[in-house]
Amino acid sequence: MRWTTANIRQSFLDFFAARGHTIVRSESLIPKGDPTLLFTNAGMVQFKDYFLGVRSPQNVRVADVQKCLRISGKHNDLEAVGRDTYHHTFFEMLGNWSFGDYYKEEAIRWHWDLITGTWEIDPKLLYATVHKDDKEAEDIWLKMGVLPRERILRFGDKDNFWEMGETGPCGPNSEISIDRGEGACHPEKNHPGQKCFVNVDGCERFIEIGNLVFIQYNRDASGALMPLAKKHVDTGTGLERVAAALQSIEESKRLGKQVILGNYDIDLFQTIIRKIEEAAHKFGDRARYGKDEERDVSFRAIADHARTMTFLIAEGVIPGNTDREYVLRRIIRRAARHGRYLGIHRAFLAMAHAGVVEAMGDAYPEIKAAAIKTAEVITQEEVRFGETLDRGLELIDTELARIKNSGGRMLPGEVAFKLYDTYGFPLDLTEDVLRNHSVDVDVAGFNCLMDEQKERGRAARKDDAAAPEISLGAGTASRFVGYRSYEGESEVLAAGGKDGEHVAIVVAETPFYPEGGGQVGDRGVIEAASGAILEVSDTRKAEGSIVHVGRIIRGSAGDFARGARVKLKVDRIRRDAAMLNHSATHILHYALRDILGNTVHQAGSLVDPDKLRFDFAHQGPVKDDALATIEEEINARIRENAAVTTEEMAYDDAIKAGALAFFGDKYGDRVRVVRMGDFSVELCGGTHISRTGDVGVFKLEAESGVAAGVRRIEAVTGQGALETIRKREKILDEIGAQLGARDGAAIERLEKLLAREKELEKKLRAMEQKLATGAGGAAAEEQVRQINGVKVVTRNLDGVDPRTMREMADRMRQKHGSAVVALGSDLGDGKVALLVAVTPDLTAKIKAGDIIKNIAPIVGGTGGGRPDLAQAGGHDASKLDEALAKVAALLQ
Repeated sequence: MRWTTANIRQSFLDFFAARGHTIVRSESLIPKGDPTLLFTNAGMVQFKDYFLGVRSPQNVRVADVQKCLRISGKHNDLEAVGRDTYHHTFFEMLGNWSFGDYYKEEAIRWHWDLITGTWEIDPKLLYATVHKDDKEAEDIWLKMGVLPRERILRFGDKDNFWEMGETGPCGPNSEISIDRGEGACHPEKNHPGQKCFVNVDGCERFIEIGNLVFIQYNRDASGALMPLAKKHVDTGTGLERVAAALQSIEESKRLGKQVILGNYDIDLFQTIIRKIEEAAHKFGDRARYGKDEERDVSFRAIADHARTMTFLIAEGVIPGNTDREYVLRRIIRRAARHGRYLGIHRAFLAMAHAGVVEAMGDAYPEIKAAAIKTAEVITQEEVRFGETLDRGLELIDTELARIKNSGGRMLPGEVAFKLYDTYGFPLDLTEDVLRNHSVDVDVAGFNCLMDEQKERGRAARKDDAAAPEISLGAGTASRFVGYRSYEGESEVLAAGGKDGEHVAIVVAETPFYPEGGGQVGDRGVIEAASGAILEVSDTRKAEGSIVHVGRIIRGSAGDFARGARVKLKVDRIRRDAAMLNHSATHILHYALRDILGNTVHQAGSLVDPDKLRFDFAHQGPVKDDALATIEEEINARIRENAAVTTEEMAYDDAIKAGALAFFGDKYGDRVRVVRMGDFSVELCGGTHISRTGDVGVFKLEAESGVAAGVRRIEAVTGQGALETIRKREKILDEIGAQLGARDGAAIERLEKLLAREKELEKKLRAMEQKLATGAGGAAAEEQVRQINGVKVVTRNLDGVDPRTMREMADRMRQKHGSAVVALGSDLGDGKVALLVAVTPDLTAKIKAGDIIKNIAPIVGGTGGGRPDLAQAGGHDASKLDEALAKVAALLQ
């Protein structure tokens, strides 16, 4: 049997199925109900509760192939990806598990049988390692007699003690490594000053192909190791490394000489790399893998990142600015940047993604099912970043030249901040680009500028009605009792502020809802026993208390001192209107997921009495027909008049019940679950109506983009929706009156007017182009010169707008075949336009953006653009000839 990656994957599962193991499918890359992990970074994640004894397994012996991602936290391989031949962000972990059943001896013996028996790897190539204090594991190896003592090695915690994270199940491990031969050893490059051997960082000769972890401890938050009630086995074998070893052996036998393949040389990765080569041939410098070591780094990085983005998007993650979404954005941008090193200056990563689907779609059908959507998400993010990527890289190149000329080794913090703030370069991406040039970043300076920006943002958001100073010591925790009531009595626990200013008070129990979950805080009045009245303008949370903020309209601050008894009354009309909108957001969330897909999830909301605003993760605008369907579905659910019920339960029970909860939200052990009929279940602490019919009517007002990968829907409900409809009817009536027609006739009249306008505009454009061609002496003739073998075409125009200039430049490039075209136009009213266009064959050495930056100042302007096309504006038409003449001088 040929050892393809697919065959190795299946042979592993078959081996352990024959030894009583239940085969289970890979869990998601998104850990369920585990706030300690951003991603599934090891095969054991889905079994963590079994190790801790929190849950009992249905089967005590299990085997699987788990999708894993190591790109954050303690286990983060990103920086090594591409620079060597064996690190990955995404990888497949072959795992066999014992939950309190077999232990070290069976784990070691079976894995040895798998490697040397099923996979037929020569024992002479193998080494075993054990933890320095694990005499039991060492004795098992010695007792088996399969390896000489000198190839059974002891190491400390760094190499032979395994932990999933800072806390959790852990224990000593025993690893099996393979010697791939002297040809794989490059100490001068990978680990200078060290002899190549097992567990030497950067050594590519001795590679781990089996990691047998013996789970016997739980590390708590203090770092202490606590023995587990039962001992377990967690065995992990990297599929990619095994494939590299077996396929190297196969190739060596086939060719009759030693062949050493890296992970990226295996069949799976070669399928992906061929797609990247296809993109480089089609859009770039026709680079090929294996021809140039520097470019090979980019091939490997793109191939690795293509797997990561493919699987993350298939599981519902989209590029964004927080948590997992940010990781995905970072991966796509890093891959796009590596594409530039292959000469690719356009979106191409969807082709690499297609290679992933081809190579892995049979094993993971979910990436096949999501292939079209995934390609769209990747391309949209890549195009968005591509608009600034080239300019950012140009800035880095300029700074690198300056640093090298001055003999420095540090990129200033202000430059790194400009790359982040202006060009969308995360700090780690800038560091990654500079790493090849041995240049560091002034991180402290960058962080200082980031802090200043955040402070400016905080100052801009400062609330003029901020709560006054109030002491919230022990005993001031308050309780919300307003889910079904609008009035109550309580005792003041703390107060702050003085007469004539904002006053803040905290009471033991309050019907006032504090701002949270998108819902605004309640307003109303609080009355003291003396008759004093506090008009509450806002209600907020603070340190476990509910703070009522407002002004005293009768009496004094002393009437609301600590210990005073007060009556609290919520503005019921305002609360009820907010409740309608809050419940409508739950129905909206359901409809979005039902119609656009489960990749949609809430990214923020605002619920006030007048309207609702709902932000959600989604790539690209929602089409009009989809919006109409969403609005119809929401109103159908409102007419259904389904019951709205709430229940408090344990967080884990709520998740099992199907309640929606998202990473990054903070939940306690007990949560409130809001159900609407049989279609919506969400964790929510806000106030809600009793039946969906109470919403009345839902009217969608607007859909827009608020950030990359985040859309916003604004809507009104109930009376607000009716008022909105009446306003629009009135506007339509007024438009009809202006057109002298009503209803359908008004539309017909408007269409005729627009058609007439379009016809006149077309005639005007024709006249402009006629003038631009020189007819009637409106412009100077084009001038053509040869400068260092490059044809330079310039022309000074009169009154030609930038759009027509672009059309002219396209025609001139087609006419001359290979040329640099520079155009200038006096637009009148003191305005000047410049344009430089470069044919594709010249952009590798001549950049339109560089030329425009040099000639724009001559006419008192600035500009920029792409390597093939750049534009600028200015205000001194008398210098146009001088600016155009400068083009030839620059090329000289």
